[in-house]
Amino acid sequence: MNKLMVDMKDVSFYYQIGEDENEIKAAVSDVSLQIPKGEFIAILGHNGSGKSTLAKLMNGLLQPAKGTVLVDGMDTKSGEYIWKIRSKAGMVFQNPDNQLVATVVEEDVAFGPENLGLERQEIRKRVDQAIDIVGMTEYKKTAPHLLSGGQKQRVAIAGILAMSPDCIILDEPTAMLDPTGRREVNETIMRLHKEEGKTIILITHFMDEAAKAERVCVMNKGKIVLDDVPKNVFSKVDFIKSLGLDVPQVTELSKRLIESGKTIPEDILTVDEFVEAICSLK
Repeated sequence: MNKLMVDMKDVSFYYQIGEDENEIKAAVSDVSLQIPKGEFIAILGHNGSGKSTLAKLMNGLLQPAKGTVLVDGMDTKSGEYIWKIRSKAGMVFQNPDNQLVATVVEEDVAFGPENLGLERQEIRKRVDQAIDIVGMTEYKKTAPHLLSGGQKQRVAIAGILAMSPDCIILDEPTAMLDPTGRREVNETIMRLHKEEGKTIILITHFMDEAAKAERVCVMNKGKIVLDDVPKNVFSKVDFIKSLGLDVPQVTELSKRLIESGKTIPEDILTVDEFVEAICSLK
């Protein structure tokens, strides 16, 4: 049994940047990345760092110019596997409106399973389960355009869940949401990982979201420049900032206190950890 959900080996992808077909730019350059089944990994990077391109390569929406991308052992370059890959690794995009296609929530969630050619009874079962998992049961008869941004994104996630993927790739799913919508979606993501055992690949520019992952990859100029647990990644405050990124606010505040002579841990990520460290100061 294959234990890797995603296995990328020496992968590169290029965009044409001018009228001359030889005028190209590497969006992803010689990236190797292994993501075990059941892991929650966050991928960070400033705009143009290659993180969204990487996500599309994992789902087969883009094909590598060099190297190989295997999803549960299936090569994304193989036409015979592409639909299996996309049902195995579902993708949620930044703007939920781009994924909502029906006039009623439950019909929208049913769109994917219907296209898989499933029996009516199985579709009904999957739709009800998916809507329940994302906490939208009371809205299943509601028109999507009447929902808030966070609710729309949860419906988009339900639509992916109804196709029964083992892995969910989320490309900046909270970028267009207000704080309430962000919280709703983040709670859903954590529940999918912890309770449903889904492999989660979260592309984000919010440091607090990345800090909740089990592993963080940081991209810069198409390459992975950091790959470690959140505490080790965010403890490199100066390096992270040199890439045009931020760190969680409590991590930066902890660094300033350390520089002023206070003795507290260097790897603080959460408010609770920060409060505990401050209370322990003498």
